Amino acid sequence: MLRWAGMMAALVLMALPAMAVELGDDGLHKPDWLRETFKDLREDLAEANAEGKRLLISVEQRGCIYCTKMHEEVFPDPKIDALIRDHYFVVQMNLFGDVEVTDFDGTVLSEKDMATRWGVMFTPTLIFLPETVADGATAADAAVAMMPGAFGKGTTAALLTWVRDRRYESGEHFQKFLAEQMALEQSAASD
Repeated sequence: MLRWAGMMAALVLMALPAMAVELGDDGLHKPDWLRETFKDLREDLAEANAEGKRLLISVEQRGCIYCTKMHEEVFPDPKIDALIRDHYFVVQMNLFGDVEVTDFDGTVLSEKDMATRWGVMFTPTLIFLPETVADGATAADAAVAMMPGAFGKGTTAALLTWVRDRRYESGEHFQKFLAEQMALEQSAASD
């Protein structure tokens, strides 16, 4: 009887919608791994490096259904959550926000103008930065990868891993890495 009750409780919990991530006053999702900074990317990069993490900029907007999908379905996945917490220093920007951002080259613009400068058109867009940025470079110039839009758990985990492991330094194309990761997962699932 207790076993049956436990199984029923587990089924009820699985049927409930994913726990919503708290929204801030700006209407953006605020997971507890997100960093509140002054949005001076030079300082953010230095702090990320001091912690042994990679700087990751997440550009989002109020009411974005794809941002909600990422925050409620993809980022909470235990593997992805661990990758973010252990290896990334995440700074959020609002695609239409007015908070000042200082780019690596010293240019100061509002979030919305900086997003335009960087060519960000979709939300969410994840911008992955290297540990060092050349003098005069912008975040868009320096980025080792940009992920515009929402992707599933497999693609997101693979990209977080590919950047963490600096696979781009060897010239390995992300799509090849992703295909290898998907094949490994399929092989493991069939074993």
